Amino acid sequence: MSTVSEQVDLHALEPDPFEPTSNEVERYVVALQGLAEDDPELAKERVWAQIRLAGQRAGRRPEEARDSLNRIFRLGAPPDPAIDGETEGILVTPVMPGGIEQGFRGLTNAWMPWAGKRFDSAQSTGDNILTPSARLPAKVQWPTYTPEELPDGRLVAFKFRTYVSPGTVDPDRQTLKIDYDSDENPDFVIRQILDELVQVVPGANLGKVLMRRGRDKPFGLIGYFALKN
Repeated sequence: MSTVSEQVDLHALEPDPFEPTSNEVERYVVALQGLAEDDPELAKERVWAQIRLAGQRAGRRPEEARDSLNRIFRLGAPPDPAIDGETEGILVTPVMPGGIEQGFRGLTNAWMPWAGKRFDSAQSTGDNILTPSARLPAKVQWPTYTPEELPDGRLVAFKFRTYVSPGTVDPDRQTLKIDYDSDENPDFVIRQILDELVQVVPGANLGKVLMRRGRDKPFGLIGYFALKN
């Protein structure tokens, strides 16, 4: 467990939640990574809080929030050990041109059917967990695609395979690729998405959502998400 002096040092480093600099956020997360070996639960809780706070700032401080999230992402590495089973997920923030992002942010603040991901580490596969409210919109969007229903009413959909390789927009970093490009997924939107995930500290993972506008087009960043396990 962390000592009193370590707690004091962390408190001194903790950024202002409303108007931090990205340097301050990065320095604090590095300190939390150092804490993770002695107090993994506290480190996970505080890294998760920093990710959420950056997402909350993104609407009014987009440059700082995006820079902070990118710096946190670049501090991470592929999850070790590999994630297995269910995770809790949040959309941290979209990254889109101004008016489009504002509209998308308003929609997802009002309704967010995505709840996380399931991983099968032995098979290097997984899928996405959706709330029951996603059933009708999914049917309208992809009329020939049917998600699987879990006993508790939640849905699972959009299977993926996972593998480790350099980041698409961060080629100097290793990431866990979450790849949806398979025949079992709808071609519209879903197969054009590639997620890249890193573990910041054990149990707190940050991801980039990438999308292409065609199979011959490059992937570009459209958002950040986070997973807790």
